[in-house]
Amino acid sequence: MTSAARAMLARDLRLAWARRGDTLQPLLFAVLIVALFPLALGSEKARLAMLAPGAIWVAALLASLQGLDSLFRSDAEDGSLEQQLLAPVPLPLLLGCRMAAHWLTGSLPLLLVAPLLAQLLFLPDRLLLPLLASLLVGTPLLVLLGATVAALTVGMRRSGMLLPLLALPLYVPVLVFGAGSVMAAAQGQDWLGAILLLSAGLALAIVLAPLAAAAAIRIALP
Repeated sequence: MTSAARAMLARDLRLAWARRGDTLQPLLFAVLIVALFPLALGSEKARLAMLAPGAIWVAALLASLQGLDSLFRSDAEDGSLEQQLLAPVPLPLLLGCRMAAHWLTGSLPLLLVAPLLAQLLFLPDRLLLPLLASLLVGTPLLVLLGATVAALTVGMRRSGMLLPLLALPLYVPVLVFGAGSVMAAAQGQDWLGAILLLSAGLALAIVLAPLAAAAAIRIALP
């Protein structure tokens, strides 16, 4: 199973590198969203610093929706997903590797450029650690939740707006606790509580999301 998981992860990373133009779209989308805030609100540092945690988190949330529709659909269309169903390796393990590769190629670059986005919005340096901690815990949770919803719609020809409509209600608590932890740190309050709640949600999602996605795919595929 270890060899199969390693091969699956390597395959997805190679495919992402081959389509690196498409892979970078979520990062560019998030950067554009954050860059629009100074243009719309002006260059007042205090106002931008106050809105920075929410702006960066909204950008991360919207960027995580990019590519969800094709996460499993491309494999379903070329028959790879059916082969994974018949493989002697547990399907949740393979889907978990797919979700990990999606986070590595889509959300990790955003995490790396988050300090630059924080500087763009004049976020105080003391709030950078809470911001990075919340993104480090929250973005994998967004990917796991979104991938589970994507598995529910894999049997449809095109999900259209259905996928974002199903995913956004699940994303809202992550957004609230993620941005709220940075806002709590800005007000001098304890911000680790929100991070711990996100960590608990992430631990549950790591276990349950691949199982739920596998069950949804088995139902969706004939």
